[in-house]
Amino acid sequence: MAFVKKIYPVQGMSCSSCASSIQTMLGAQEGIRAANVNLAGEQVLVEYDPELVSLEQIEKTVDGLGYKLITHDLTEEEQKDIETGRLRMLRFNTILAVCLSLPVFVIGMFFHHMPYGRWIMMVLTIPVLAWSGREFFVIAWKRARHIQANMDTLVALGTGSAFLFSVFNTLFPQWLLSRGLEPHVYYEASAVIVTFVLLGRYFEERAKKRTSGAIKKLMGLQVKTARVVRNGVEKEMLISKIVKGDILIIRPGEKIPADGIVTVGSGFVDESMITGESVPVEKKPGDQVIGATVNQTGSLKMVVEKVGTETMLAQIVKLVQEAQGSKAPVQQLADRIASYFVPIVILLALITFFSWLIWFPVSGIQYAFLTAVSVLVIACPCALGLATPTALMVGLGRAAQMGILVRDAISLENLKNVTAIVLDKTGTVSKGKPEVTEVIWNKELTDTGEIAEAIGVLENRSEHPFAKAMVDRFPVPAAEKEQVTGFDSTTGKGITAYYGKHEYIIGSRTFVKESNCLVPPGLAEYEEYCRKQPASVVYVARSRRVEAMILLADTIKPTSKHAVEELQDMGIEVHMLTGDSVAAASHMALESGIDFFKAEVTPAGKADYIRTLKETGAVVAMAGDGINDSPALAVSDVGIAMGDGTDIAIESAQVVLIKGDLEKLVSAFRLSQATVRTIRQNLFWAFFYNVISVPVAAGILFPFTGFLLNPMIAGAAMAFSSVSVVANSLRLRSH
Repeated sequence: MAFVKKIYPVQGMSCSSCASSIQTMLGAQEGIRAANVNLAGEQVLVEYDPELVSLEQIEKTVDGLGYKLITHDLTEEEQKDIETGRLRMLRFNTILAVCLSLPVFVIGMFFHHMPYGRWIMMVLTIPVLAWSGREFFVIAWKRARHIQANMDTLVALGTGSAFLFSVFNTLFPQWLLSRGLEPHVYYEASAVIVTFVLLGRYFEERAKKRTSGAIKKLMGLQVKTARVVRNGVEKEMLISKIVKGDILIIRPGEKIPADGIVTVGSGFVDESMITGESVPVEKKPGDQVIGATVNQTGSLKMVVEKVGTETMLAQIVKLVQEAQGSKAPVQQLADRIASYFVPIVILLALITFFSWLIWFPVSGIQYAFLTAVSVLVIACPCALGLATPTALMVGLGRAAQMGILVRDAISLENLKNVTAIVLDKTGTVSKGKPEVTEVIWNKELTDTGEIAEAIGVLENRSEHPFAKAMVDRFPVPAAEKEQVTGFDSTTGKGITAYYGKHEYIIGSRTFVKESNCLVPPGLAEYEEYCRKQPASVVYVARSRRVEAMILLADTIKPTSKHAVEELQDMGIEVHMLTGDSVAAASHMALESGIDFFKAEVTPAGKADYIRTLKETGAVVAMAGDGINDSPALAVSDVGIAMGDGTDIAIESAQVVLIKGDLEKLVSAFRLSQATVRTIRQNLFWAFFYNVISVPVAAGILFPFTGFLLNPMIAGAAMAFSSVSVVANSLRLRSH
């Protein structure tokens, strides 16, 4: 059998139980080998045999549960339109519900005896339920057909029952009056419940929209066109037309279109987004180049070796997709409780109804209906639904003030449980750019001022990646004292120029020695020392005599060492991975106090390293800043991006440190503990409230005290439970 494996977008999922239902129904269908739903990405990975099950049948199965499976390929613009349209419609429904529910609430709670008040409330409540909240009823009905229930079911039953009972009492008030009962209406309960739940859905949808887009941005890095030489003719072609063996020309400043080998020319290529190397890498004939990296200096000719899905960028895209898709839908605590709570509440409402009919066979019908409605209204999971989003919103606001962005409650809970953190070196532990770390002058020099000035002036004219770091160390004077003549730059080697009367040669050891420059004994004794350092060495010669050796390296961030110490004190094991050399990694690990490190690691290797840690039972967080980190960020339990890194790393992560400061990690862990603790408190009290209030609403006190809970009080109690949850969440602002 030839199985087809493909990812399809799904619309309408609002909770992890939705994802679980789709996954279960698809997995049970004949011809489907596997179905994995990604709630955050709003998509499902289906592996099926087209001979046994058609795509139309799969689509119908999902539609039968109340969701929409999109089976045709979407363009980026179509995908954006769908996401924007969904959020716009949800915002409109929420605003409409708020505007209509407010007067209903005021009339119902304070002016319920006003003339025509019931009729006004009924007219205002109808569009809240029939338009703004129609999705609750549609999904509840479709799930009921499959003998399933979720929070939508309870919302639909509670609000629907309260509304229908209110309509009956509005149209036929004499039915209860003739039996000595007041015909109360509960429109405000129906309207307010729908409004609160819609508010939670809207905030959740916004959060999901912000977390999407990593794959699209990765794909956006691909070059659209390339300059190709065929039959001796140079022409620009679409990247999709490029084939293996084509000769491409890449000018300075252009992106490399595909993976291949340099055949002619030399230059420096910035590969930091792919490999994590802190400085651009020199490329010469015979060297490999990677698609989507940037050629900074020099013109190159290359032969194409890999195109399409074979390129390294495409492999990174695939790794991110698989990592995101392989994550099992994590059921939030509220949904786990609701999965048992919803059917229990429905059963209790039915038991309540029939118990009153049995105990009071003559006059029990009105008590039966009142108590059953009270059970559904008071048990409606408004507080349960608000428990997570309110704490999350307050926690996120507080985190933003501290320079930390956390995307969702799942990330917060996972962050709290982290036992090991993996740090990328370049741009995370280190600054990610070369700096002058040491200058060794010729001991025979009596004045270094003229040479220092010449270095700054000449490097200011250079395109070499080290030039900026050299100028930062040797600033260019406001007015140059001497004139620069004969400036010549040899790509990948160094520069030669006259500054005033003296000839200067600045570059690699090989370059200055090939230029017949003498290394005096005062500097020669330091050459072995320089070779052992995890740094690049630039020689400065004046008049064919080397007068200085300058060491440049990627240096540690000022706060990294202290942050690592604090993380270790919290019991978190700290690891460091990098694409850099063993010497550079070893030096950085020693400086920062990191015990575990690995050098020369590929993007796939980083993801594999994290998978290995997770197999040992560790809860792993990954902090990085480059495109090469995105697969590892996606496969980790919590991905943490440095805010000064690439957009793709930020989009792949669940936590973003805006200022790229590792000390913010410690604050993030502590804030996560406080926020998760608040969420669990909210969930406990929301659930505890229902455990206490549902029996009272069912009339358990009636035989002993004659007390029967009025559904109006039940609605007020439900509202109070929501207020208490919000108030508890607001305490996070002072954390």
